[in-house]
Formats: sequence, structure tokens, C-alpha cells
Amino acid sequence: MKPTVPIRTSCPPGACTCGRDELLESAEADLRILYLTRQEETRLLGRLEAITSLADLEHMQRRLHEQLGIRLEVAPGPNEVRSMRGIRIHIEELPGLCRKTRQALPKAIRRALENRPEIAFMLLNAQDLLRDA
Repeated sequence: MKPTVPIRTSCPPGACTCGRDELLESAEADLRILYLTRQEETRLLGRLEAITSLADLEHMQRRLHEQLGIRLEVAPGPNEVRSMRGIRIHIEELPGLCRKTRQALPKAIRRALENRPEIAFMLLNAQDLLRDA
């Protein structure tokens, strides 16, 4: 018997443009993103909100790419960074990634950065933006 892995249920028609059905029909598609069920998404968002350091954030970025194929980039924005809104969080376009998930991931990371501003300072320092401070 082949064990089945639960996959994400489809979004209501017209509510999302994730392309889940087209992804399932394609024979050569990377289906890893569909393993992110709503329950697993809740756990992931909780884990992202609980990051404790820049190394932890980078580890989560690597794990997201390895396990789900999500490329997440967190970096200072092109303009002056005065608040957490000045930090750019970009998720690369990925077929099968739900629109709500695409919005929820950056929100969870921003909440983590607001709760632990030292992570944001480490991020800025890693980009050499605080060299004169």
C-alpha cells in the first residue's frame, strides 16, 4: 500500500489565482507547495512569529526552500529604514502558493521583527547599514 500525503484543499472558485488545479494536472510539476495544508500553514506561521535571532530566520528561509520550494527574501528596503515597514519581505512567484499564504508569511515575519527588534538590527548590521552607528 502506498501511503498518501495530505495536500491542500482547493480555494473557492474565483477567490485565488494559485493555479493548484493546473499544478496537479501537470506531470512534471513540483508538488511540494501543496503539502502545506491549512493546519501546517498555521504551525508555520506560529513558528515564523517565534523566531529568536537572525540565524533562526535564515534557517527558516532555507527550510522553506528545501521543504516547500518557497524562496523568501528578507532585506532592508531601498529607502531609509525607520520602522519594520522599511524592511522588504519578498516571496518569489510560485505556482500553487495560495494568495492568503503569500500575504500571511510576511505579516508573521513582521510581527516577529516587531516583537524582537534586535533581529531587525542584526539584519541591518549584516547588510552593513549600521557601520557608522
